[in-house]
Amino acid sequence: MSYPCEIKEQASQPTLVVRTRAAVQDLPQVLGRCYGSVFGYLGQLGQQPAGPPFMGYFNMDMQDLDLEIGVPVAQELPGQGEVQPSRLPGGMVATCLYTGPYPEMGPAYDALTRFIEDNGRQPAGPVYEIYVNDPTTTPPEQLQTLILFQLA
Repeated sequence: MSYPCEIKEQASQPTLVVRTRAAVQDLPQVLGRCYGSVFGYLGQLGQQPAGPPFMGYFNMDMQDLDLEIGVPVAQELPGQGEVQPSRLPGGMVATCLYTGPYPEMGPAYDALTRFIEDNGRQPAGPVYEIYVNDPTTTPPEQLQTLILFQLA
């Protein structure tokens, strides 16, 4: 399978997120709750997301993941309760577009890690998954996820 990777510069983007911790096996329930909070609050504000939802991983401890779950927004917005403002980072990033079921993303991560090393770069900071299409209406084999590593 092919994993298209690239290095590019990206602008910082305001977001609304829920920062939480969870074990990997609990992610489906945690994601549902957090996205529900974010989208509910956006609705209260009369705002729409400015792009697809994402999840940021601040560590890779599968039993105690430190996560940021949210959506980009067009402008800085205030937080409320567990929903708080944040930003997707700007600067140089390496990306890989993965197509397929979420649980089978491992080889795309491996390809992106090799691509970064082959280009003499170093990852730095959180890793983001941007969910390009909707898992409630897209068959698992057609799901697209943009994996994004910040670069030092």
